[in-house]
Amino acid sequence: MSQSFPLRHLTLACAVLLAGAAHADEVSVAVAANFTAPMQKIAAQFEKDTGHKAVLSFGATGKFYAQISNGAPFGILLAADDTTPEKIAKEGKGVDASRFTYAIGQLVLWSKQAGYVDDKGAVLQRNDWQHIAIANPKLAPYGLAAMETLGKLGLTAQVQPKTVLGENIGQTYQFTASGNAQLGFVALSQVMEDGKIREGSAWIVPASMHEPIRQDAIVLNSAKDNAAAKALMDYLKGDKARAIIKSYGYAF
Repeated sequence: MSQSFPLRHLTLACAVLLAGAAHADEVSVAVAANFTAPMQKIAAQFEKDTGHKAVLSFGATGKFYAQISNGAPFGILLAADDTTPEKIAKEGKGVDASRFTYAIGQLVLWSKQAGYVDDKGAVLQRNDWQHIAIANPKLAPYGLAAMETLGKLGLTAQVQPKTVLGENIGQTYQFTASGNAQLGFVALSQVMEDGKIREGSAWIVPASMHEPIRQDAIVLNSAKDNAAAKALMDYLKGDKARAIIKSYGYAF
């Protein structure tokens, strides 16, 4: 009796562990480059809170769309726009009912140099800078918003010859952070943390200067029955995730 009692407890403990492992799942998530920092924090907290794991890939929404169209095995797309998830749903590659806006992005004109960018963006009209980094507007919604902003300011022709195109907003930020471009139109989330600009100087572009950067999420067909995918989509709507998202300058 004295030997079988602890053995039963050991067996029960193993069964509980196995049951937990069986319920934990994993989902591959394609994440818009502008959402890199907040999503890394969210994924870590998500795994701690739920046991599920989100495997993250970062890049341009346009490139992710091409990869998904060619059968890339992503389970969720966190896009930098709302049109790509809508298109994916219409093409039957994603679950239309799962779509929602997880964040509204903010565009910022940023320089690594303190005091260089004024609070109205008048630096764009000066001639003492050589290069400005902008994400490719054909691939990246933040790049399109930047071009719309320049159009509203009547500066497209003046700025175009000095423009260096980044493949995505991540590369655009690198061009600016390295000093290769004195200015860059980047995502506020890339230069803000805990509600403050980390370094340099910035002009937060008024929302009226461009179309809203609504960033939508969608579950792709490969993950429609994936427990981790459902859990992550729910988690992104919760208070913990939203607090992280807001701290990086996004709105809802």
